Order: sequence, then C-alpha cells, then structure tokens
Amino acid sequence: MATGSPDFQEVSGERIAVRHLAGREPGIVWLGGYVSDMKGTKAETLHEWAAANGRAFLRHDYSGHGESGGDFADGTISKWLAESLAVFRRFSAGRQVLVGSSMGAWIALRMIEELHKSGEGDRVAGLVLLAPAPDFTVELMEPKLKKTQRRDLEKKGFFEVRSDYSDQPYVYTRALFEDGRANRVMTGPINTHCPVHVLQGMKDKDVPHTHALKLVSCMPSDDVTLSLVPDGDHRLSRPQDLALLIRAIEAILAQAGA
Repeated sequence: MATGSPDFQEVSGERIAVRHLAGREPGIVWLGGYVSDMKGTKAETLHEWAAANGRAFLRHDYSGHGESGGDFADGTISKWLAESLAVFRRFSAGRQVLVGSSMGAWIALRMIEELHKSGEGDRVAGLVLLAPAPDFTVELMEPKLKKTQRRDLEKKGFFEVRSDYSDQPYVYTRALFEDGRANRVMTGPINTHCPVHVLQGMKDKDVPHTHALKLVSCMPSDDVTLSLVPDGDHRLSRPQDLALLIRAIEAILAQAGA
C-alpha cells in the first residue's frame, strides 16, 4: 500500500502528485485510466513487484485525479499528456517500460509520439497496454451518444454517466471530445519502435475486444503480443489478471535485454 505523502510537480499551474521508487533500469512507468488514481490495485501490485525486484517504478495522478490538484472537468488528453511527459522527464532516467491502462494506453501512445519528436524515443524500452482505449472519445463514445447527451454537450458543455466503479458519475466534457479528435492515434500505422504487449478482457463492457484487435492491426511494424482473457472484464484486477500483467512486463523486460 502507498504510504507517506507524495512528491509534487507543478505543471502549467497544477500540482501533480507523484510517487516513485528508485531501482534499476529499465524502470516501470504506470499510466492510469480515466477517473482512476495511482493507488489502485494494479498500480499497488506493480509497486510491490518493483520493490521486490529492485526495479524503478514511477506513477502519478493526472490533474483532477487522486492526490493531484486541479478540476477534473478541466482535463483533456492534451493536458494529461503534458503532465505525464513532465513527470516522466523529471522523475525517471534511462529506459522505461510504459504500462498504460485504458485511457492510460492512449496517453502512453501519445507520449511515444512526442518523445520521438523530441529525440527521446530510445527511452521507451517497451509498452504494456491493458484494456487499451486510445481514441475512445471518437471511436467508442461519439457513435453511441444519445440525443440528450449531444444536447447537453452543446448547451451545458458536458454530460454525466453513472459509473460502475464509483459513487460519483463520470463527467465527459465538450473540450474532452474536441481535444480527443486532435490526439487520435488510430488513423494510420502506429510505429512505437519497441515491443508491445496488449492485455484485453473478452467480457470488457467498456472497451470491446474488437478495439484491441483494431489497435494491433495499426501496428504492422512492431513486435506485438495480444493476450485475450476470455472471462476478463475492463478492470483486469483479479489475482490471475495481475499475474498475467507481471508476466507481460517480465517478457517485455527480457526482450529489452534487461
């Protein structure tokens, strides 16, 4: 379990909460999902594994999430991406394996794009993506928006959806949808230049497994492994799911020569 107070980094006026563990490279960088925080089951499991194996481990809360400052409704992919890059550059060194869950997979893929643009692409040793939801606003949500939701987006600038994982509803803003279009990654070939392992539950009600199949089809040049979990849901947090996650990370590390 996470103990003590996190460190903080200011990014564009927001206080971003960070927890990091020193260790050998390649380290592990956790990128959580929409409305999740860095003290969830998967992140805590990775912390324990990293500590036991002497690996560096880094995680943070996006603005409006967990222990970070800011208003959740102000968040966009671009904003959370900028925060993730700032934390990555300040608190990690050398090669890292990015582990992205749901929306965190989208952030991870955009991080790789930006790191390659800045000449830092070789810092990513591999990718592990759980129930990946890149482009979810455009690919998964927009086609299914109800008339009332479209009206709320237009008139109020947001709509709410009941959450299966929290007492509080999920809030989706017009800014999130507009910014999502500007951050799409599944519009053509995706070249990560590193090994990738995708974990996807077949009973995921939030991100269908067909989305993972489409994502893998966008990676023709990469060494990609896709593990489908027949009875897995979106969270992939059962003991057997967590064991699969650790095996996937260990396999990526082995491919990275570490």
